[in-house]
Amino acid sequence: MKISREDVLRVAELAHLELPPTEVDTYREQLDSILTYVAKLEELDDSKVEPMAQVLFGAQGDAHPELREDQLAPCTIADDVLSGAPDAVKPFFRVPKVIDR
Repeated sequence: MKISREDVLRVAELAHLELPPTEVDTYREQLDSILTYVAKLEELDDSKVEPMAQVLFGAQGDAHPELREDQLAPCTIADDVLSGAPDAVKPFFRVPKVIDR
C-alpha cells in the first residue's frame, strides 16, 4: 500500500495543517507504515475470538441503555452560567473567535 505525496498534502489540507514541504515524505512514510500494518491485521481470522468487553450493557447491567426513553428535565444551572458570561443574551452567550479559516 503506497501513499502518495498528493495524498499526504490532501489530508493535511483537510485537517487544516500547515505541513512544511520538508516533512511531507516523513509523514508519507509513517502513514504508509500504519496502513500496511492495518492491512496485515485485516488478514487475521478473528471469527473465533470472543469479545473482551460488551459496550451495550450499562453500569446496572441493563441490556440496551442506549434505547432508554428520553426524559425531559429542566436546566437548573443556566442562570448561574449566563450570569458569569461577559456577553450573554438568554439562553446564549458569545465567545471569542478562536479559529480562522
